Amino acid sequence: MLGTRGVPAAHGGFETAVENIGLRLVDRGWRVVVYCQDDDPAAVVRTDTWKGIERVHVPSRYPGAKGTLWFDTLSVRHAARYRDVCVTFGYNSAMLTALLRARGIPNLINMDGIEWKRARWTGSQKVFLYGQERAACHLGSHLIADHPEIKRHLATRVSEEKIKTIAYGAPTVVDAPVEPLLRRGLSPGDFLTLVARPVPENSILEVLRAFSSRSWGRKLVVLGDYDRADPYQRAVLDAASDEVVFLGAIYDTDTVEALRFHSVAYLHGHQVGGTNPSLVEALGCGNPVIAHDNRYNRWVAGDAALYFSDENGVVAALDRVLSDPAVAPRLAAEARARHAAEFTWERITDQYETLIRAFMPARRRRTVVAVRPSVASGAVLRARATSTDGSIRAGSRR
Repeated sequence: MLGTRGVPAAHGGFETAVENIGLRLVDRGWRVVVYCQDDDPAAVVRTDTWKGIERVHVPSRYPGAKGTLWFDTLSVRHAARYRDVCVTFGYNSAMLTALLRARGIPNLINMDGIEWKRARWTGSQKVFLYGQERAACHLGSHLIADHPEIKRHLATRVSEEKIKTIAYGAPTVVDAPVEPLLRRGLSPGDFLTLVARPVPENSILEVLRAFSSRSWGRKLVVLGDYDRADPYQRAVLDAASDEVVFLGAIYDTDTVEALRFHSVAYLHGHQVGGTNPSLVEALGCGNPVIAHDNRYNRWVAGDAALYFSDENGVVAALDRVLSDPAVAPRLAAEARARHAAEFTWERITDQYETLIRAFMPARRRRTVVAVRPSVASGAVLRARATSTDGSIRAGSRR
């Protein structure tokens, strides 16, 4: 797998996916190799093993985007030395994977969302991302869409037969400690949660204005870093009432799960993208959801959410969830059912494994996978096979 910063996950959704899928593939007998970004400019390429996953640590050498491009370039060149199936997460540096195509190496690309349409990018950045998306569509052996709407978009670029819909996963959380809440002055059931990048397309300002328009007798816990130097983030901070609590960015999985599990409901204002990890994780925790009304969120949350299109809609949904004792339990049950049907990591791993096998040479009986971070936001999956007598037939790394 290529395209992420590596495992264990500490940075985002793609890393979490690589970790969860990779560990499960190891348990199923695959050899998994993950490329990991080393930010030490003096580092050299080295390998080690983490929970059965082989890791190739590649130095980024430079700070920022230049370092990421350097890392991606070295990772793809390293992967191209072998005949293993690659799974690349993201397309932000898709042109680099031309080397894999030139050498006939299968490369399955998870296309993420429609990045070039996002409001946070400048005009030149949008042009660059648009070009990378087009390159990925034609350089990839097969495309993975994490949402049916993303598949429909990609089908305007390539044949629909070249695209497989595989969503994002999340754990099923049936219990969580209360200590992380108590340390932050919270109690189970006395707050709602909002977890999102603080950008306009995630409707955070509209949600906070609506929540702060009256007293609810509950707190709204907001996760994420907010800086007054940023005009939008400053507006969000200024709009918040005394019932809004900003906890900053929290990367500890157990703490985030505890906050979700013990919250009354989850507020999700994302307007664009495919299957959003934060929304799926809320379903896995059994959270009633209040979500922006769009085709992306409706497919993911289904009947587990109340939907809004403006600030008045947020107020109406909050009123129903917090005032009607029958609403929250119904939504929570729907969240559990929706997650179990579509978004468990076991189901997601099943789908990746089936697709990987389809691109392996027919003579291979048993495979071993290697996962590596690739181009800007991707991850490569290398497969090696053994024959029925256990001898190595193809794809040896050494």
